[in-house]
Amino acid sequence: MAAGATHSIGIDIGGTFTDIVLLGPSGPIRTHKISSTADDFSRGIVTGVRELLDAAGLVPGAVAELVHATTVATNAILEQKGAPTALITTAGFRDVLEMRRLRIPVLYDLQYDKPAPLVPRRLRFEVRERMGPRGEIRIPLDEASVEAAAKQLQAAGVEAVAICLLHSYANPTHERRVADIVRRLVGDDLYITCSADILPEIREYERTSTAVVNSYVGPVVRRYLRSLANRLAQANLDAPIRIMQSNGGVMTAGSAGDKPACIVESGPAAGVIACARLARHLGHGNIISFDMGGTTAKAAIIENGEPAKTTEYEVGAGINLSSKLVKGGGYAIKLPFIDVSEIGAGGGSIVAVDSAGALKVGPRSAGAMPGPVCYDIGGTEPTFTDAMVALGYVNPDYLVGGTVRLNADKARRVLADRIARPLNLSLLDAAHGIYTIAAATMTRAVKAVSTYRGRDPRDFALVAFGGNGPVAGVEVARALKMKRVLVPPAPGVFSAVGLLFSDIEHEFLRTFFRRTDELRAQDVAAAFQQLEVEARRTLRREGHATEQIELRWLADLRYSGQAYELTVAMPRNGLDFDEMHRAFHGEHERTYGHRSDGDPVDLVNVKVLARVVRLAAQPYEGLAAEPAGPQQDEIRPRDAYFGAEHGTIATPLLRRRDLAAAPIQGPAIVEEYDATCVIPPGCLASLDRLGNINIELD
Repeated sequence: MAAGATHSIGIDIGGTFTDIVLLGPSGPIRTHKISSTADDFSRGIVTGVRELLDAAGLVPGAVAELVHATTVATNAILEQKGAPTALITTAGFRDVLEMRRLRIPVLYDLQYDKPAPLVPRRLRFEVRERMGPRGEIRIPLDEASVEAAAKQLQAAGVEAVAICLLHSYANPTHERRVADIVRRLVGDDLYITCSADILPEIREYERTSTAVVNSYVGPVVRRYLRSLANRLAQANLDAPIRIMQSNGGVMTAGSAGDKPACIVESGPAAGVIACARLARHLGHGNIISFDMGGTTAKAAIIENGEPAKTTEYEVGAGINLSSKLVKGGGYAIKLPFIDVSEIGAGGGSIVAVDSAGALKVGPRSAGAMPGPVCYDIGGTEPTFTDAMVALGYVNPDYLVGGTVRLNADKARRVLADRIARPLNLSLLDAAHGIYTIAAATMTRAVKAVSTYRGRDPRDFALVAFGGNGPVAGVEVARALKMKRVLVPPAPGVFSAVGLLFSDIEHEFLRTFFRRTDELRAQDVAAAFQQLEVEARRTLRREGHATEQIELRWLADLRYSGQAYELTVAMPRNGLDFDEMHRAFHGEHERTYGHRSDGDPVDLVNVKVLARVVRLAAQPYEGLAAEPAGPQQDEIRPRDAYFGAEHGTIATPLLRRRDLAAAPIQGPAIVEEYDATCVIPPGCLASLDRLGNINIELD
């Protein structure tokens, strides 16, 4: 990294566009969108970074770091294109991946087929050993059985292996010895994951599945990161690469290669982190993020400036209405994730009339190819975006600064033929019905992180971003009776902005399974302190000074006999078990609506969250986006349809800065390089001190 490097770059890859954001020590951010290069994402990244630096008049040496959100790990699982992987496990536990949990995502479906394990049975090998739940060795490791397994997986030609032995979270010595033997007999090129290294926690299925996922995607992620580093080096960009984690923190590229299961949901997490920082600077504290892109809409809740997190996640389960409520459809990863609810409603969502005459929007999507009909690149089915063009909300001549031109006539024709005539509606009423139904569908994603968690969405502000979030945000908020919508600067690339403000973060844990009435303070404190030692060692190895590291203590608690835990914060200075119980009972009541103060409680896991704050001194007030791409010379009013109540209105078209002088009564449409914001009749829009469009609902 050059001595004068002062700028950070955030890179977020989507199915259609790659979003790139440049942030210097002062002044506004610069944004850029470039078509994603699906054959090799790194090629599009380097091209986009070069173009953005050229536009800013900067040389590659000015870049201090690149922060990247990638879908490489997710796609490897969704497309079943991970590395050939084997599993070594304790004798008798070969089929734990088949047994799974007794859950299905579709009620009453007797024909439901579970996803096929990522490791076929012929590549699952047993070794003789047995560890007890307190870490005591009951049957010593039979190394001959390990050597036999190693020879079999060598003959099978696998690229990766997951090692998961019974109760290794309590004592990992057997797993480490198995790894040493396998590495000696097979070679250092084999990608190895020990479950005790990735998830030292109870629950055999989740630990096995997490280790298998990590090994399955490990070689793919490492190859991608090496390719990216090589392409960047060829472009004289030698700044360190940091990768966004699913928990909202970032890690080095090396750590991401070792623990790729931690980056499965890196893209959605970045937008939530951007919203959390926005909430803290505005003093709102409680907001709901609403990120609507081309394929899905995603929502997450932020309370007191902190996003809600979960460890109950499944990848490959399709649309995830709620990570805690829909289970059994994918591969379990029991690692920290920002709790994002996702539903199939985006700009490319296909609109159709079903056999019963009902209008459906999504979850099928036209994707980037062939895309909506108005893209004019082969799409034949009407989509949400086609309806927005027909309503007059989206300017067909100014998408992505005019670099993407839309065929509005084609959009109107397909909507008239496929939707309006079968429903005996006018074209505009049919298009507005699509808008209303899509918004109603998206409210389910918001309810999944609010109402279903015992929170009232009316107590929160909605932050709308993504390519389509500002178009639909007010309609979604109205359906939920929310009072305020915020549209941040650069809404179409807001997730990439979040990358730049994500802290370096690692979580360390160990299972500490005890009834709380049997706990001794010194034992619990010793467990936390051991984790602190590991946390400091890891972050120092990544190049961070000890004084930069912030540490937090957390505990996973449950009522005795329950199956799942809730996480509460613990004070580092003086353990107070009474306060711990009060915090747990309160969180249980908030989440489930009841509490049982007199019932016994289990302490299941102790955790240490280690964080290094990045860009702490960066003033958020200076983040208003600098216009990118070609600008419109003149903006004239455009007819837009707002339903039967208001009809077609000659709607003022504005730039964001036009809202600074005084509040504007809707209807109005704000057009920007990367997104369009619709302000319906009855709403009052203004610009706050941070450059956000603040929309107050009637």
